[in-house]
Amino acid sequence: MANGDGLQLDLLLSHTHWDHIQGLPFFAPFFSRQHQIRIWGPKQGDVDLEVILRQQMNPVVFPVPLDDLSAQLSVRHVLPGEFDVDGFSVQCFRLRHPGNTLAFRLTPKGGGASMAYVTDNELGKGGDYDVGPRWRREFVTFLTGTDLLIHDGMYTPEELDRHRGWGHSSNIEAVELAVEAQVPRLVLFHHRPEHDDAALDRLLQEARETAGSTGLEVTAATEGMELTL
Repeated sequence: MANGDGLQLDLLLSHTHWDHIQGLPFFAPFFSRQHQIRIWGPKQGDVDLEVILRQQMNPVVFPVPLDDLSAQLSVRHVLPGEFDVDGFSVQCFRLRHPGNTLAFRLTPKGGGASMAYVTDNELGKGGDYDVGPRWRREFVTFLTGTDLLIHDGMYTPEELDRHRGWGHSSNIEAVELAVEAQVPRLVLFHHRPEHDDAALDRLLQEARETAGSTGLEVTAATEGMELTL
């Protein structure tokens, strides 16, 4: 944008809870005619993704309706399975979280390192989710061979005991999943808002101690972080 170039952007939404979409009305590329933006994500029940995005920009809560955005905007519905976007193959997998929530695994179509973005996912017992009895095994298969896993690590194990059914995982569960799927790099994500920097440092240290000598590299997501694959 700083160079004045028109951008072709693809935004992948795992689901439409407020903490995952409330920044969209302030997304600067929306307000320039030269940009082309595609938003990919699942329906919620029978409600289309575009309807949800339109509602959050209704004039009663936001001054600029979705239809008045300057950018060329399209919304694409996503189901568990696979689709292509801008040189990548994107695989989708249903997660254990309230509502219809998807994980995304991106692999360059020409070959190369892959990554998986898995936020808002309950790995342990708890919750009533529309997934089958083989979910864990199929999920591990979905992740196996991934070079980088970004996964929900919202709670400590003690906190998790008080939040069963909320659709999130602990730092330790994320490590155990990465080891099971033989993923070499794990980034803990979706930090609990009540955790300050010291608490996150402890979570990260505990996760690294759990990984031990497995060879798993563990870090915690921070604002502005850039990763090279």
